[in-house]
Amino acid sequence: MPMDGLTLGFMARELREALQDGRVEKVSQPEKDMLVLTIRAQGKNHKLLLSAAPSFARAHLTGANYQNPADAPMFCMLMRKHLQGGRLTGLEQLGGDRVLVLTIENKDELGDSAPRELYLELMGRHSNLTLVKDGRIVDAIRHVSGDMSRVRQALPGLPFVLPPVQDKIDPAELTEALLSARLSLLSGPVDKALAASIRGLSPAAAREIAFRATGMHKTDLGDLDVAELSGVVCSLFRRMPAMARPTAQMGPDGLMADVLPFPYLSLETSLQKPYPTLSAALDAFYFGRDRRDRMNQKSQALKRLIKTHLERDEKKLALQEEELTASARMEEYRMAGELLTAQAYLVPRGAETVALPNFYDPQGGMMEIALDVALTPAQNAQKYFKRYRKARVAQDLAKEQKEKTLKEMELLEQALFDLEESETEQDMADVRKALEDGGIVKPAGAKNGKKKPKSSESAPMRFEAPDGTEIIVGKNSAQNDRVTGSAHGTDTWLHAKDMPGSHVIVRAEHPSADTLSMALRLAAWYSKGKGVSVPVDYTLRKYVKKPGGSPPGFVIYTNQKTVIVNASESEIANMKRL
Repeated sequence: MPMDGLTLGFMARELREALQDGRVEKVSQPEKDMLVLTIRAQGKNHKLLLSAAPSFARAHLTGANYQNPADAPMFCMLMRKHLQGGRLTGLEQLGGDRVLVLTIENKDELGDSAPRELYLELMGRHSNLTLVKDGRIVDAIRHVSGDMSRVRQALPGLPFVLPPVQDKIDPAELTEALLSARLSLLSGPVDKALAASIRGLSPAAAREIAFRATGMHKTDLGDLDVAELSGVVCSLFRRMPAMARPTAQMGPDGLMADVLPFPYLSLETSLQKPYPTLSAALDAFYFGRDRRDRMNQKSQALKRLIKTHLERDEKKLALQEEELTASARMEEYRMAGELLTAQAYLVPRGAETVALPNFYDPQGGMMEIALDVALTPAQNAQKYFKRYRKARVAQDLAKEQKEKTLKEMELLEQALFDLEESETEQDMADVRKALEDGGIVKPAGAKNGKKKPKSSESAPMRFEAPDGTEIIVGKNSAQNDRVTGSAHGTDTWLHAKDMPGSHVIVRAEHPSADTLSMALRLAAWYSKGKGVSVPVDYTLRKYVKKPGGSPPGFVIYTNQKTVIVNASESEIANMKRL
């Protein structure tokens, strides 16, 4: 992962340069394990993101706009009390490891200035963000009790204890003698020996340093002069601050695979993309991943509910199909009744079956009819008429129920697709609202007798084509209604054919070939087909109608053209969003 100790060292230097002596203007907590400090420094505002998320722990400046909860969490309120209005007087990486400490001077209740330390530990599932004053914990974003850890607790009021220090050399204290002494006790690949000797090196960083020091991708420590190697590595570490050239390592699919503080010569250089700052690179790398991961976690309960309803509907549909198959014989029952009524005189007394001329058959064939020997021909005829009426009622009911089940399944499949595409809690609220309107889930009740605050409308995605034309993409059925409903009649409308997907609007009646191609790929990608040979329909908005009483996102359209489209994630990622 990008935020190893080496990368954090580069980030600490970048943040110091941008934020030193800045004033904390605002504190927000958009997620339970994330804090965003707005710091005024050098004449402009910077947003410093501090995340203790297990999979995405990091620190960097961000340009992303995170949605804050309606009511600030208690931790956030406490951070505002201690940090807001304070001045950032220090920002250091501790011991070359994955610990960042911010020192903020602020006034206390008596008006006296006192420092607070904010410790960010980037330790995977043990990551934490802790505010410390006078050596004691004010609060931690993740509480750790004695039951959870006997070694180190994180609870308000306890003395703050730094995480255990690795038995490795601090890069700031690295010398040829120290490194040579360590390496002389080790054997095996050079990169593994360096990772075992110097703090903060991820396997990728260790491989890069080994490559730069030896010029080879794989080298055994026993084949080298340890003293000479130690000198080269120490020289490299001394030059490292001046090597800062933030770079994104791209994967074969064109998507960011890693973030590097400087170009790695041990990796394919043609797949490395420069960024103006390390913060910009990390922001681009993490934002989408973090958002998707959090939305997946938050949507799990609703996703399970949708899948449960879908499974029930599939079982109901199978039963309804059986009923329709069984009722398909109702015409036989009617004909048997009529033939028995018209030709009762041909039925022998006590017969179990009878073959009667079938005047409904154009070929003049016979129809064999089973009989109840205890009943007269007339009574047998009435019995068949009764079975006919029962089968007809069952068929009408089964047809009605089948149609209702299919509509519900369509709504559920669309909701499941919409949930996968949700980027914010507002998007997820749109999905739930559609299910509530469809009578599938009960409306969320008010808590503590208070009225639930009305949430603002979620926003669709907006893209800019190469020629400047705006392209709008709905992320769920509610947005699809709004996107299509607000479009002009001469706008171009697109949608994946016969599958859940986004309504796409191009703000042009005759879009250029490049613009239309971009819109087609967007419609293909943001569909259940996920860009793999997806048939996409497009027509003018004026030919798209929404029938009265139809569910959200449902439309009918005419005069369309259909194109089979392929789209990849890297193509979509490289499109310009507004």
